[in-house]
Amino acid sequence: SLLMKRKLFLYNFKNLRWAKGRRETYLCYVVKRRDSATSCSLDFGYLRNKMGCHVEVLFLRYISAWDLDPGRCYRITWFTSWSPCYDCARHVADFLRSYPNLTLRIFAARLYFCEDRKAEPEGLRRLHKAGAQIAIMTFKDYFYCWNTFVENREKTFKAWEGLHENSVHLTRKLRRILLPLYEVDDLRDAFKTLGL
Repeated sequence: SLLMKRKLFLYNFKNLRWAKGRRETYLCYVVKRRDSATSCSLDFGYLRNKMGCHVEVLFLRYISAWDLDPGRCYRITWFTSWSPCYDCARHVADFLRSYPNLTLRIFAARLYFCEDRKAEPEGLRRLHKAGAQIAIMTFKDYFYCWNTFVENREKTFKAWEGLHENSVHLTRKLRRILLPLYEVDDLRDAFKTLGL
């Protein structure tokens, strides 16, 4: 099925602060081609980790096979149950540098941090520097996903307790991760202005 089961979506995308037992990453995607002021939807669907291969890498393999027209602009939007790990962030950043005609927006339900390695924040900064827009999913993103990717049987999306609070908390955390990038750029600009 092209659509995700309701329970599968709710279990994997719930923005809990401590999401124990949720080891898989799900990625819902929309690919659009931009033609001047309009855009044309080319594909949508969802993927999950398979046989030790992270979902972000699976998506890159999938989109690489499309043979995208370098003269056209494409916008890819991801809704992921976890933000990318360091290695996936590196792969995606390299991919974006290879395709300057492609933009990527990532909306993550939760931030992923590997306990034995503190590299994930650096990976997110690298990904952001490569041009990816990274944000935390809010109610409107869940609502959109529910209506686009989920076999919802015409049932309306209902927010769970803590959805908004957890979104705000994670957004602040993400902002703190990405902030050093802005501060460094601001310092460089200030030094240039001062001629240093």
